[in-house]
Amino acid sequence: MPTTPEMSMDMTTVGDTGLLDTLQHEVALFARRAEQTRLGGVGQVRNSMDRAAYLLLNRLDKEGPMGVKALAASMGIDSSTVTRQVAPLVDTGLVKRTSHPEDGRAVVLQLSPRGQARLEEVRSSRRQLMAELTHDWQPEEREAFCDLLTRFNSALSSRMAAQGVPGPEADPAS
Repeated sequence: MPTTPEMSMDMTTVGDTGLLDTLQHEVALFARRAEQTRLGGVGQVRNSMDRAAYLLLNRLDKEGPMGVKALAASMGIDSSTVTRQVAPLVDTGLVKRTSHPEDGRAVVLQLSPRGQARLEEVRSSRRQLMAELTHDWQPEEREAFCDLLTRFNSALSSRMAAQGVPGPEADPAS
């Protein structure tokens, strides 16, 4: 049953209280374990890129060069946060700052070749981790889990937006 803002905050009337308790507990465990491991992947590149850097590099890779404001809007975070998070990426050569082709005063952020290579290393490591964690799952189970997790993240993002809470990007592909 879909929920709406008009529904009571007592969601136990929507479903089985025990099931909702289990769900909230499993989400709490997932959040703790994800933070502890950062789901970084396997091998030498495991945990070698923080979540903010990964999400920024991933967004620049998917959407191409853009300014700080556009990147912040695309990710659903504040421009000052993007500026702060992108600085070490520029310092380490993963992101390049260039002049906007039409307005030389504006700065455009772009993934460098080194950043592209590093991002692919991390993606590969994370893909390997996901394969290991779900090695005994059927392909349809992996797909169902992705669909449900995407749906859950979208619902959480929508709720945060409705409450005016700035949050991390909602792109499930990131």
